[in-house]
Amino acid sequence: MMIDRRLSWSKRGKRYAKMEVEIRAAEDFLSSFKTSANSAINLKLVTTENDIFDKGKEFHPEFTHQLFGDNETIFGYSGLQVQLYYHSGSLLTYLGMTYDSDVNGKLEGIEAEPVLSTIAEQLPPGFCTNLDDFIAKLPSEGKFRPMGELLYSYRHNEKDYEVYYADIKVPKFKEYHSRLQTFLLWYIDAASFIETDDERWNFYLLFEKKKVSGETEYSIVGYMTVYHYYAYPDKLRPRISQMLVLPPFQKQGHGAKLLNTVEEHYIKDPRVLDITVEDPSDYFIRLRDYVDALACSKLQCFSPDLLKKGFTADLASEAQKARKMNKLQCRRVYEILRLKATDRSNAEEYQNYRLDVKRRLNAPYQKEKADADKLKKVLSAEEMSATLLLPSPSEQRKHLEQLYEELEECYLRTIERIAAS
Repeated sequence: MMIDRRLSWSKRGKRYAKMEVEIRAAEDFLSSFKTSANSAINLKLVTTENDIFDKGKEFHPEFTHQLFGDNETIFGYSGLQVQLYYHSGSLLTYLGMTYDSDVNGKLEGIEAEPVLSTIAEQLPPGFCTNLDDFIAKLPSEGKFRPMGELLYSYRHNEKDYEVYYADIKVPKFKEYHSRLQTFLLWYIDAASFIETDDERWNFYLLFEKKKVSGETEYSIVGYMTVYHYYAYPDKLRPRISQMLVLPPFQKQGHGAKLLNTVEEHYIKDPRVLDITVEDPSDYFIRLRDYVDALACSKLQCFSPDLLKKGFTADLASEAQKARKMNKLQCRRVYEILRLKATDRSNAEEYQNYRLDVKRRLNAPYQKEKADADKLKKVLSAEEMSATLLLPSPSEQRKHLEQLYEELEECYLRTIERIAAS
């Protein structure tokens, strides 16, 4: 019986080992059909047939998790390439895909993801699925002209650019925006489409304008959406919601041009109280810092001598009048420009600056401490420990120093950009 039992365990062990090998082989096989969605999806802005076959015009998404899961992976294909092409002006769209092989029929119950239908659900009606049809339509799409009111034009690197303002009442703009906002899915984390039937939405679009064989052509560069909130008693408070400069045009200063144009548009409007921003990204915070600090550096109320006297209510009031800037952003610009005016080799001057900023950074902790002191009068020690947990003084000092160092590093980058502008 002992021999039989050992033989039985041996056979069972071999079966398990064989199963593990088969499982690993199946996993390896299936992994060969996994593709990075960010790499597989190829976007292009095109105007001619040659552009379609120009690899240099390709750019890729930064985010695909909203369509293809947290791992941003497409399953079921090897050699997958998804084509999502837009006419650079009209945004007529083509969606297609190619692949070497798929997993369908190779393992029971395993099927490839429906890539095209997943993306198509996000596109407005009227996109092309036949490449020849798309190519045939390109010449007529070249007649596209921007909608709305021309606000500003500028020249950069021997190219011309124009910023337009539109709202949903502008003819054909609603349909155009439905194509434009599909870029948000790929470049703004947790982006969502806006309800364009709401007339309080306002839109600012940036285009490149060029002459090709004597004909004028436009290419979309980027855009911004702004929502008009009511401010008591008779004012508006515009809130910047979304801003995007497309990858072929990034890191060329276009974001600053667009933001400055929008701000100047509202500064001229006597109905506007101040300009706010909805959940800004780190990139937008840096961009806004640069645009606002550069503009405020030319105002008398932000002169170095006045800045060294500290942040005042008068300074905030002057910034609101001159730049429609809210108090929080004014304080941030004040700190940037005061750092710019501070001689960091002067120990006393530099220390005064650091203490000024740290007092602001420490204000939330002081409020929490004051609230805790009030609770101590009505709660027991056990209730206090269960209700509120404050960091120790040493932990708070360490955290405060870290916050300051990160903030100063960010400010110094803004100051360098101002100096280079």
